[in-house]
Amino acid sequence: MYTPRAPLTRAADAGFALAVHGGAGTLRRDGAVARSRASSHHQGLRRALSIGRDILAAGGNALDAVTQSVVALEDDPLFNAGRGSVFTVAGTQEMDASVMDGRDHRAGAVAGILGLRNPILGARAVMEHSHHVLLIGEGAVAFCRQQHVAFAEPGYFRTDERWRELQAALAERPPAAAQTGTVGAVARDREGNLAAATSTGGMTGKAPGRVGDSPIIGAGTYADNATCAVSATGHGEFFIRYGAAFEIAARLRHRGQLLREACHAVIDALAELGGRGGVVAVDRDGDLALPFSTEGMYRGFVRADGVIRTAIWDEPYL
Repeated sequence: MYTPRAPLTRAADAGFALAVHGGAGTLRRDGAVARSRASSHHQGLRRALSIGRDILAAGGNALDAVTQSVVALEDDPLFNAGRGSVFTVAGTQEMDASVMDGRDHRAGAVAGILGLRNPILGARAVMEHSHHVLLIGEGAVAFCRQQHVAFAEPGYFRTDERWRELQAALAERPPAAAQTGTVGAVARDREGNLAAATSTGGMTGKAPGRVGDSPIIGAGTYADNATCAVSATGHGEFFIRYGAAFEIAARLRHRGQLLREACHAVIDALAELGGRGGVVAVDRDGDLALPFSTEGMYRGFVRADGVIRTAIWDEPYL
């Protein structure tokens, strides 16, 4: 259950705030692989945060900041999105992504795709160049080609580590490496606008055609200038069934809860039902929350002071 914790400092002087995650899952602190790669994961999070920070510091908008932060995470094979996406039980790769602008509730998403170098840019294209919110499969791919979104050959997305994880899953033994889940970002810009973006390769060994919460607006992604922006990671079916991202925003709007209280309440409730995971969230005042119910979650944040802080387990931010 939620217990009050020392709050993160409030954004000051109409400053900006940005938080990212690289997934929540079976990140055992005592796992040799997880420990050996911790430094690389910190570097990947810092890279994503620095890109978004530079956009916001220059007066850029929250939508651009979350988009480009997620692009950086998709480009990093350590994270389960874009280049590092996991495999289905059939040995294929299917990626999902979504983005939402808190100014006017515009949103775009793609699901079940392979070929886009950065699925989040496909989601952005759907939002900005179509009358739709969600496109899937070949239709989404064809639309993104028409919009000149960058593509890559299938081999670009394949990594030996992800293939080994699939073989381990098929053999019903613990994977050799920790699962890294979804990636995502939320931001508040200097004008007070909010945005959220989420991208994933899904679950190792998932059924072909399975779609999780990442491209579902209100489940894995949500942004509303009046309340907050949220990006989720974890057991997607639970986040869909309970509309987790929207539920957090609704608690702010209708119950008057603080962001941290609302986020912890939702994550705790899902955990009690068997749905483990986490979120990163920012409210209209720039307050941040990064709770999770798993052993660890790759995460970090930066404010207008420019200092980047990242963490994996429950250690102090670096």
